[in-house]
Amino acid sequence: MNKLKPRTLSGTMELLPNDQIVFNEMKEKIRKVYESFGFLPLDTPIIELSEILLAKAGGETEKQIYRFNKGDNDLSLRFDLTVPLAKYVSLHQNELVFPFRRYQIGKVYRGERPQKFRYREFYQCDVDIISDKLDIFNDAEMVNVIYSAFKSLDLAKFTICINNRKILNGLFDALEISDKKVDVLRIIDKIDKIGENVMRDELVNLEIDNKMIDKICEFIAISGSNDEKIEKLKKLNIKTEMFEEGLTELEKISNYIRQFGIPEENFKIDLKIARGLDYYTGTVYETFFDEYRNLGSVCSGGRYDNLTEYYTERKFQGVGVSIGLTRLYDQLKELGLIKESKNYVAKVLVVPMDENVAEFALKTAKILRDNDVSTEVYSNFSKDMKSKLKYADRLNIPYVCIIGEDEIKENCVMLKNMNEKTQEKLKINEAINLING
Repeated sequence: MNKLKPRTLSGTMELLPNDQIVFNEMKEKIRKVYESFGFLPLDTPIIELSEILLAKAGGETEKQIYRFNKGDNDLSLRFDLTVPLAKYVSLHQNELVFPFRRYQIGKVYRGERPQKFRYREFYQCDVDIISDKLDIFNDAEMVNVIYSAFKSLDLAKFTICINNRKILNGLFDALEISDKKVDVLRIIDKIDKIGENVMRDELVNLEIDNKMIDKICEFIAISGSNDEKIEKLKKLNIKTEMFEEGLTELEKISNYIRQFGIPEENFKIDLKIARGLDYYTGTVYETFFDEYRNLGSVCSGGRYDNLTEYYTERKFQGVGVSIGLTRLYDQLKELGLIKESKNYVAKVLVVPMDENVAEFALKTAKILRDNDVSTEVYSNFSKDMKSKLKYADRLNIPYVCIIGEDEIKENCVMLKNMNEKTQEKLKINEAINLING
């Protein structure tokens, strides 16, 4: 029989146990931050009816969806966590308490060409606030959530960049190019990747006048501190209702962010931030590592005014952000920026000297677990002690609890510290206190 060559599909991540421990720890830290802000957990299905997922999809998004038929059902794998959220809120609107604050950490699927840091299957960590009416305070709180999440991961210096789509749309109204605003926003959103010259060329291709292009370039190049940028925006004297509303919101958000105690160095107004997706209607966010801006945004999101328009007549506003955890982990791993706090699961390996002491060993393991000590029992009795200790060492288990006839007689354990290469005979409660330290 010919053997199949084992291989993992490109565009998916499959980690060795030590790396998976670190990945899971990052995921857990993000989860704890989300819950510390009172966000409720949600887990929507990976497989949805295609008509639900594709209600608003089109263009490239629709091309990337994994779609298939099973029996009479036309099914698709979710490509983000926002569309399932819209369905969920529409379906359960009479049972939910609003504002509905939810987080979801789960895998999504996109059928795009795999390349470095781009995946077919990847984890997203989303957090959103949904209600009939949302005060701008909620937009500022999202910045606090992002800041707290990245601080919990103990990562490099980062900056949360904020802007408001209303300001950009108000500018386009003033320049009388509102009919092209979606395309212009998508081009502006790419400026860090394509540069100003290419951006100008693409705007020319939209048949936008060079004078208008100059004004757009001058606008997004406004510099200075956050307060200075707001003052410069005011001095532009653009009187469209949309512009004035966006500017007021941006100023309020900046003041709220300061009230949260977020340092000025960790957030800034960046008028180039546009977010190419057309459902954002107000505040938008992008987060960058200061020393690795070339990696692109590691957390993004924004405000949207009608999340559920394809599923219900009731209008809901929302604001949310998403961390692409798989991509983030991969980038940090390559840069050597991941700080491992532990690389083991079991804190103790209970090692019976032989099968005759197995019962006492199992009782000892239960006592350890009952006292919150993760414990594994070594079950290959025929192996010698050297092999058993080597096993613990290779799994980075910090303690080995050795049990033989003498330990049973004295009702104690021989506890070996694998890091310090020391051992001592202790009562079980003494061993627990030492391990939990």
